[in-house]
Amino acid sequence: MTYNIKKAAVLGSGVMGSGIAAHLANIGIPTLLLDIAPKELTKEEEAKGLSLEHPAVRNRFAQGALQKLLKQKPAPLTSKKNLALLTVGNFEDDLEKLKDVDWIIEVVVENLAIKQNLYEKIDAERTPGTIISSNTSGISIDAMAEGRSADFQKHFLGTHFFNPPRYLKLWEVIPAKTTAPEVVSFMKTFGEDVLGKGVVLAKDTPNFIANRIGTYGLLITLQEMMKGGYSVGEVDSVTGPIIGRPKSATFRTLDVVGLDTFIHVAKNVYDQTTGAEQQVFVVPEFLQKMVEKGWLGAKSGQGFFIKQGKNILEIDPSTLEYSPVKKLKTPSIEMAKQARGLANKVKALAYAKDRTGELLWNIFAPTLIYSAQLHGEIADDIVAIDNAMKWGFGWQQGPFETWDALGVKDSVSKMEAEGLEVPAFVKEMLANGFDTFYSEIDGDLAFYNGAEYVKVPVNEKEINLKRYKKKHGVIKSNTGASLIDLGDGIALLEFHSQSNAIGLDIIQMINFAIDEVEANYKGLVIGNQGKNFCVGANLGMILVEAQDDNIFELDFTIKAFQDAMQKIKYSGKPVVAAPFGMTLGGGAEVCLPAAHIQATMETYMGLVEVGVGLIPGGGGNKALYEKFLKGLPKGVEVDYQTIANKVFETIATAKVSTSGEEACDNNFLNFADGISVNPDHQIYDAKQAALALYEGGYLPPVPTKIPVTGASGYGTLVIGAQGMLQSGFISEHDLKIAKKLAYVIAGGKVPYGTLVDEQYLLNLEREAFLSLVADPLSQQRMQHMLLKGKPLRN
Repeated sequence: MTYNIKKAAVLGSGVMGSGIAAHLANIGIPTLLLDIAPKELTKEEEAKGLSLEHPAVRNRFAQGALQKLLKQKPAPLTSKKNLALLTVGNFEDDLEKLKDVDWIIEVVVENLAIKQNLYEKIDAERTPGTIISSNTSGISIDAMAEGRSADFQKHFLGTHFFNPPRYLKLWEVIPAKTTAPEVVSFMKTFGEDVLGKGVVLAKDTPNFIANRIGTYGLLITLQEMMKGGYSVGEVDSVTGPIIGRPKSATFRTLDVVGLDTFIHVAKNVYDQTTGAEQQVFVVPEFLQKMVEKGWLGAKSGQGFFIKQGKNILEIDPSTLEYSPVKKLKTPSIEMAKQARGLANKVKALAYAKDRTGELLWNIFAPTLIYSAQLHGEIADDIVAIDNAMKWGFGWQQGPFETWDALGVKDSVSKMEAEGLEVPAFVKEMLANGFDTFYSEIDGDLAFYNGAEYVKVPVNEKEINLKRYKKKHGVIKSNTGASLIDLGDGIALLEFHSQSNAIGLDIIQMINFAIDEVEANYKGLVIGNQGKNFCVGANLGMILVEAQDDNIFELDFTIKAFQDAMQKIKYSGKPVVAAPFGMTLGGGAEVCLPAAHIQATMETYMGLVEVGVGLIPGGGGNKALYEKFLKGLPKGVEVDYQTIANKVFETIATAKVSTSGEEACDNNFLNFADGISVNPDHQIYDAKQAALALYEGGYLPPVPTKIPVTGASGYGTLVIGAQGMLQSGFISEHDLKIAKKLAYVIAGGKVPYGTLVDEQYLLNLEREAFLSLVADPLSQQRMQHMLLKGKPLRN
């Protein structure tokens, strides 16, 4: 049977259910959101004279969930217009609509009897062949499927999203014993290619993979804190980024998750395990007391931490009183900061003979042993366990990657010397002459499968640039960028300067890349796999040159940047930009002239130079204005002033899109550009776009003159800015910047509708940029951004 999910239904409209529905809407799947029908009226409903039979009352819970989607932060929707893809209903009136959907996702309360009762009703309404899944975080999938029809059981499985569904990568797929293999295979591919998730196949065991190991690790950390007399803040200071874990570390994570939720998850494992393992899942008494007091974490305003005024205080578990946050300060922390690479930092800390080393070793050792004990029980291989922890809990290294970092032989010796029982799986690996869990075969990542190293299976759409370069080399490289042959006649220009900031080295590589591609390739992709695509030009370099009064040098650099952007635009071979994450200032300017933009769902794009006292200098003003013009239907009379106003507002307010879709709404992308839902597939998608353009007979754009609003348009824009000054919204210096920006966008003081060439606009832009760079107030703004990381209003 061929499966295809064109329409879905989510049953249960709580935070998780509505978040899953929002994610489905984000990727274009119309979704029905159902919940229970209320049993009594609210005061507001009574005041309106509504009855329990009124549709607005019967659908209250699901409808209310939709309204909350618009207010939640981080936003579950990539664009508010996606709300139109969601329709609401209730379990009593609308279950018959399930016959029209291809996938039913149950997200109701974690109670087996309630779920089974709902499944009985679903079974009576669904069309045979419809896939049904539960988003349970711990109830047995097999138990839920009991008593249902054979077709239901064949198409039933667990699909565990992590919260918030839009942002967290992990998707655990848990087959029941009765699930058809082709259903599992389809859902894995669908999860990666359509939902954009990192999919791991988990077994039907308590809490599956990530929550099982993650909860264990958190409880071990709690126990070690109490045993070693560490404070909450001391533990968080060494269980965060320094060991490759999220900034929220241990206790801030628990505050965000909610202490009541954490206790529920821990109890779920406790109830289904025995012996020594079960004892780890006993929740400390002080945690129970905190929940009794209503101190649940972020949602109640206090938990392990509380904010008083500007100060953050930490709780003392022994007294439940709060005091200023403390941090661990030991020699090993300073040593780790000097170590290169995460693996070396972790090793330096874990083996240190000080309080940090003791704490981290006592957390790592049992967690690694536990992960190895569960190998084969919760998942078939170590890769699934490592990926689950990386994608679900934000660890940079999974348990087995951490073990490799510590050195398997040395750590096992230390464990055994301390009387810890190392699982046979690990000892056999060492005995067979394998001393790491991961290795390489023909340049590809391989893992130990219990007998030998085998290649990690990879989706063909996943291109890992770090590994690809290691295997295939580079065409040319400098400190800022590398040119790589991606195969099939497509080259890739990868930025790798600090923060991918643009300097002369990247500009030189852009020029080389275009020349090389025009001579020898079918197309070019500009993309990378750093933390962000590009945060803009090298602000530190610009400030130093400005303070040294090297305006001539800056003029040369900005002109070179503008010329390189024009080279991208007029390249004889298609150039595809692949932005993701922060794509700001110069990063956006690199994308705007490309023949095609292949963004990701999480692309935060904007021209933000006004935040540092400048305006875009690399052609961004002209390029965004052109993008607006190109988006207009042909043959329609155009009001250039309306377009100038929109471009001015976008740049003057430093508007940054909160998603790839919003970048489209803001005109940084147009209808022909693409959005990759799965960021791991972006380079592949960009490569296919470049090939398609080439095969379609790509021709570069022909230089044309650009209509501008001129003097009258400039006056209109300035009047708006002066009104902002008089209302106290902006400063005198803000007005000065606004006037410069208005002059550039209006095209100077020419008559309305004058056609000007591109170089004329680029020259206006560069002159305005350089005059602001030389201004002491703008220099103060640049310095403040470099030192404090936030804008200065002066």
